[in-house]
Amino acid sequence: MDLIVQAIATVLDIVLSAYFWVVIISALLSWVNPDPYNPVVRFLRGVTEPVFYKIRSWIPFAVVGGFDLSPIVVLLAIKVCQIVVVGNLLRLAYSMGSGMSM
Repeated sequence: MDLIVQAIATVLDIVLSAYFWVVIISALLSWVNPDPYNPVVRFLRGVTEPVFYKIRSWIPFAVVGGFDLSPIVVLLAIKVCQIVVVGNLLRLAYSMGSGMSM
């Protein structure tokens, strides 16, 4: 059971890290205003805009003076999840008897 919890923590960490980079790339692309019909741009916007929209609706000060701060909020939330959730899952796995290190 401890290996299952460790595997879940590892997969979650990989998914969160990948989304972290997707958010960074999407934010950087928003500065240069690329072709909206490019499949890569459509993918990046498709996976980030719904999250950014939620952040903008929950936090009214996410857009300040024309600057959209929702990517920063998302990046901070990802890091908090990695530290709290993944860290606690790994501690749980180790306390269950797993001596393997990552």
